[in-house]
Amino acid sequence: MRALPIKVLLWGYAAFSMAPLLVMVLSSLRPTSEIFDRPLGWPTGLGNYAKAWTQASFSTYVVNSAVVVVCSVLLGAAVSLLAAYPLGRAAFRGRGLFAAYFVSGMTLPAHLGVLPLFYLLQSMGLVDSPAGLVLVYAAGSVPFNVFVLTAFFRQLPHELDEAAALDGAGPLATFWHVMLPLVRPALATVVVFQFVPIWNDFFYPLILMRDESKLTLPVGLTHFFGQFQNDWGTLFAGLVMTTIPLVVLFVLATRHIVAGLTAGMNR
Repeated sequence: MRALPIKVLLWGYAAFSMAPLLVMVLSSLRPTSEIFDRPLGWPTGLGNYAKAWTQASFSTYVVNSAVVVVCSVLLGAAVSLLAAYPLGRAAFRGRGLFAAYFVSGMTLPAHLGVLPLFYLLQSMGLVDSPAGLVLVYAAGSVPFNVFVLTAFFRQLPHELDEAAALDGAGPLATFWHVMLPLVRPALATVVVFQFVPIWNDFFYPLILMRDESKLTLPVGLTHFFGQFQNDWGTLFAGLVMTTIPLVVLFVLATRHIVAGLTAGMNR
């Protein structure tokens, strides 16, 4: 009985948090003229979704965002794995200094160096290029990724390395066939923590992308706002379709996220 008030409080908080999502979904199913007259009215159809997908170039923005996110996540995870593995498994002088160097990257505001970053990418011909966004996002994700993966590598028993060496496996084979399958929970954590902010990021595409056909979803959705009126129904439909991949990702990866974030707490 003591836990009942806590459960009621948690369910109440969950309902309160879900209310804006419910309003967004209902509004996406109704024309703009009815949204403000009857905010919780009955849905009328899927016309807003068809309009958002075809007339508003939503499909183009989805493809652009998917390409940028997938490439950024893969590149960031690959670089982070190669850095975290020696930091978590090998003993060498300066290991603590290198670990502190990566962790210090988490303390710096990401937008602090946007001006020199813009000029750097411009000199490399990567402004208005998805490759420029991929490099920015991948580099920005490395500090957190290394922090999480290093903690996970450290908790793995060192007997695994010895057993692999006795079987004739070298360092690369040990990493690929033994260690990598065991760090999947941590990999799921860093993938989700990369995917969500990159998918939702508005700042860097706004600064670095100029061609409308190369815009990602957050910036592309601003085109639903007109000079004199806004197409709210189509905008809400676009927001719902933008949110669906995030919800699916969290549902599928929740167990791995918890395991990855709690790794190394007993050390």
